[in-house]
Amino acid sequence: MKKSLFAFAALAALAACGQSADQTAAQAPAVQLYALDCGRISISDAGMFADDGSLNGQAREVVDPCFLIRHPEGDLLWDAGLPDGVADAPDGQVVNGPFTLRVTNRLADQLAQLQLTPADIEFVSISHSHFDHVGNAALFAGSTWLLDADERAWMFREEARGAEEFALIAPIENAPTRALEGDGDTDVFGDGSVTIVQAPGHTPGHNVLLVRLPNAGPILLTGDMWHMNESRERRLVPAFNVDRTQTLASMDKVEALATQTGARIIRQHVPEDFESLPVFPAALN
Repeated sequence: MKKSLFAFAALAALAACGQSADQTAAQAPAVQLYALDCGRISISDAGMFADDGSLNGQAREVVDPCFLIRHPEGDLLWDAGLPDGVADAPDGQVVNGPFTLRVTNRLADQLAQLQLTPADIEFVSISHSHFDHVGNAALFAGSTWLLDADERAWMFREEARGAEEFALIAPIENAPTRALEGDGDTDVFGDGSVTIVQAPGHTPGHNVLLVRLPNAGPILLTGDMWHMNESRERRLVPAFNVDRTQTLASMDKVEALATQTGARIIRQHVPEDFESLPVFPAALN
């Protein structure tokens, strides 16, 4: 069982005061959430993100975060961002159609600020398997992957194997995996603090993550449920989603969950939502 860095720092600081390890552990937050900058994407034409044509010809800037949830029973990485290798490209960016991808903070380097390596991360889960959410998957081939069964089948289907971006996920095909079957939620640590919630439509096995923090309260990390600032209010459905009806039903489900739990919704690609979280390496707890 891991102690957080917060706990280790507190132990050192309090040792001189004669406080016990048990006293210190009781003061450490049980669950902490870190928002990591795993890339930025400039979009020259955001039309594909609304099948009603309302975003046609409009440029957008979005963020591409990863999230580290530290729990006494282990660390969970939620989404794996753009590949760290983008940082090595000329000018630190890669142009792919309407997308210009940039990485200025490598995921591995950010973990190192917490004295962690990818090998220290016990669990990895993803909202879905698009390239900007699995870019660093290969770093975590030794972690246990919590994958929606429908998403796993979709990401390793024959058609997907012929795509250039398949190289990003190929190293985890034989990684330790817990397939999440059925339509129910998955309580990751068995204490209700971290729950994977199915919200398909964007992809067959798209998920969101509900994190209940001891001080900040419940947080909903919503993957690609809403890409743009206006997407949630206007219920915009990307033209490339696999199922429009499912997408709208999942929007309703996530909104109801937020109302039921009082959760704060984080639209993962929206800069304002990302910037509202503590700046790494500070944590939300």
